[in-house]
Amino acid sequence: MSKKTRQTVIGVIGDAQIQSERHLEVAEDLGAKLSKAGYVVASGGLSGIMEAVFRGAQNSGSKLTTKTVGILPGHDAEAANDYTDVVIPTGLDIARNSVVVHSDAVIIIGGSAGTLSEIAMAWSLYRLIIGFRVEGWSGKLADKTVDDRDRYPDIENDRVYGVDEADEALALLKELLPKYQKVHRGIHWRKG
Repeated sequence: MSKKTRQTVIGVIGDAQIQSERHLEVAEDLGAKLSKAGYVVASGGLSGIMEAVFRGAQNSGSKLTTKTVGILPGHDAEAANDYTDVVIPTGLDIARNSVVVHSDAVIIIGGSAGTLSEIAMAWSLYRLIIGFRVEGWSGKLADKTVDDRDRYPDIENDRVYGVDEADEALALLKELLPKYQKVHRGIHWRKG
């Protein structure tokens, strides 16, 4: 029996509608570079940033069998964008955001309220978070902490790491992902 290996999954979150040409360029470039580096890209699987990052991954020339995983809010698999390899229709509506951010790391491009909920969950789940310095929540939180908790006492300046280019995001993944391995265990209830 062969030993199975697990691929590293990077969640990419952002607007369902592209806000600017810069957002589109960043998302496609990031998707291509993540896929070429051997990462599987996960997102909500719909339009906007989700579609652009998947398009970049699919057009990257990567030899990965699975490049993209779309975690949909509804039950209809047909709602996934055309660049989705694996479609997971959840029927969870916006609660599916919690599934997307269970990726090994999360990268933000822009974003509004739905993205903000994902950022808060990723922060609470101790994920490595990288935010592009573009309009939206990624730009507002780049180089800042989400709250005052000391998530990783051994990591100086734990924060949403701000980047301007995809290559910077890839370098941070390579450098920091091994350090961001804490697992959120949830609330443990006591009897009595």
